[in-house]
Amino acid sequence: MSTQNKKHPDDVETTGHSWDGIEEFNNPLPRWWLWTFYATIVWALIYTIAYPAWPLISQATPGVLGYSTRANVRADIQRFEQMNAPIEAELVKTELTQIPEQPELMNYAVNAGEAVFDTWCAQCHGSGGAGVQASGYPNLLDNAWLWGGTIEEIHYTVSHGVRNETDPDARFSQMPAFGQILEPKQIDQVVQYVRRLSGQEADAALADAGAEVFANNCAACHGADGTGDQLLGAPNLTDAIWLYGGDVPTLTETVTNARFGVMPAWQPRLSEADIRAVATYVHQLGGGQ
Repeated sequence: MSTQNKKHPDDVETTGHSWDGIEEFNNPLPRWWLWTFYATIVWALIYTIAYPAWPLISQATPGVLGYSTRANVRADIQRFEQMNAPIEAELVKTELTQIPEQPELMNYAVNAGEAVFDTWCAQCHGSGGAGVQASGYPNLLDNAWLWGGTIEEIHYTVSHGVRNETDPDARFSQMPAFGQILEPKQIDQVVQYVRRLSGQEADAALADAGAEVFANNCAACHGADGTGDQLLGAPNLTDAIWLYGGDVPTLTETVTNARFGVMPAWQPRLSEADIRAVATYVHQLGGGQ
């Protein structure tokens, strides 16, 4: 007679379940674990009554203690705003060109401006301000400024933006789409001429022919020598610094269909102190004039 399944007095009882001959022991959970589990349930009930917990349609249950992390953050923000109010008032009333002459004010403006830049500007211009050429976001570290890189000009550009439809004082310039004006051969010619202006490799015969096309169609804005005009927002074509790229396909696309980059006006969204701070920060990055 087999004794394989014979029960012994010390054997643990089973649940009676069996899967392919495998039985499940009926081992009770340790008391300490059970009491801990019950305690977590009690704690959860107390928490949901005392603190914000259950989401409703427009808000969560407030809790009987009235605790709010949003209110705490709002209070912290107000506290820091009150602390910074005197130096921000000083920043607003100080001439932009005189800010660097006051070390404490300059230090505050640069640090505050960096915070503003990282929050509102880095998405387009990059965290370091180097821009993204393929997308037409300008590099703020070089000396090629479309409308000027003095701190006053930077302040104006940040305040009013570029080619937006919300601010009547926005910077505005518009290049014609020469694909509707010139023949494809003429576009090829002027592209090669522009590449030669910027010191790049160019087809000599096409560039020679492109000089006349440039003089008749482009020089009015970019100047006879191609050095541009900041008053018109016309870029310098001789410095090999390109907003969208200076290779043949990109230049051909630019001449054919034109470009129309837009920057929002930050004046309605940021305070005057914030705009002055970010203008100071951008100006001291190294590319400001």
